[in-house]
Amino acid sequence: MAALSFEDALAELERIVRQLEDGRGKLDDAISSYERGTALKRHCEAKLREAQAKIDRITVAADGTLGTEPARID
Repeated sequence: MAALSFEDALAELERIVRQLEDGRGKLDDAISSYERGTALKRHCEAKLREAQAKIDRITVAADGTLGTEPARID
């Protein structure tokens, strides 16, 4: 799953959610889909954390010089 892009993982997750909301299908298939959806959610969250960690915030010091610092990850 590591090679799966954020966009592809999100699209698959959305498809699974629609399928589960529809409520048609076998219980075993729904459980498997739920488990896959959980893994995709974790994957998307990790991709977002990676992207956020790469973002720097521009700062202005008291003397007017510009610098950067890592963005806060909440």
